[in-house]
Amino acid sequence: MDMPDWVTRFPGSVTVSDDTGKVLYMNEAAIARYGPLGGAANIGTNMLGCHPDGARAKVEEMLGTPSLNVYTIEKGGRRSLIYHTTWYRDGQPMGLVELILDLPAAMPHHVRDG
Repeated sequence: MDMPDWVTRFPGSVTVSDDTGKVLYMNEAAIARYGPLGGAANIGTNMLGCHPDGARAKVEEMLGTPSLNVYTIEKGGRRSLIYHTTWYRDGQPMGLVELILDLPAAMPHHVRDG
């Protein structure tokens, strides 16, 4: 899967799958993040095997019904925003995209109501 250079070099992790869960693309950050789990070797494999049962059920649900799943995690002192959503081509759902953005320990939050 060809992606623009800005996606390839984007500092956040970008992983794209098809509608069966087969990994089509990982940017440089995703390959590095998932290095201990195989890195680029995950391209072409099914991501469902990488998830524990509860998460696997959620991914399977999302593959069947276009949706959004957003949450934060902390692992090894590293805080991250996880953003899963459906991606489309010509208006048709094609699979899932996962964005992972590392978050600083302290981060401002601005409310802009107007």
